[in-house]
Amino acid sequence: MTRSDLESAGKLAGRLVRMHHAFDPQRFLYLANPEAGYTRYFASELQSDDVVLLVAADGADVVGYAYARMEPRSYNELLDACGKLHDVFVDDVARGHGVGEALVREAIRRLEAKGAPRVVLLTAVQNESAQRLFKKLGFRTTMLEMTREADEPVSPPRT
Repeated sequence: MTRSDLESAGKLAGRLVRMHHAFDPQRFLYLANPEAGYTRYFASELQSDDVVLLVAADGADVVGYAYARMEPRSYNELLDACGKLHDVFVDDVARGHGVGEALVREAIRRLEAKGAPRVVLLTAVQNESAQRLFKKLGFRTTMLEMTREADEPVSPPRT
């Protein structure tokens, strides 16, 4: 990704945010203008040695992006230092042509070149096509996130 790709990547990131929010509005945050926020955020990440920012282009059009980074050990997550694939998104017009797979493969390659002993990612349970891709590329399920809203009643304890 270069500075000239930031706005296009930010637009795709906005679509990713909206997709997740549509999956589960209580779990995934709503942002009024995620495109601008992601454009600024990616710009701030471009020069970091720990970051991998990739775009896939069809001519002059950016049709996909991936965002990954090296992450330190996390005692909260019981996770040793690793590479983490945070985002991968492909425009509808480019889906089914290997763009997502190429982005993920390149992100893995670059994270491993930075010394990542493993690559970890999260995926929405509703995103079955992404899960198939990740499994095809050797990822395995290791955690299952569960969410409970504060205002939901708790079942009475069994006696």
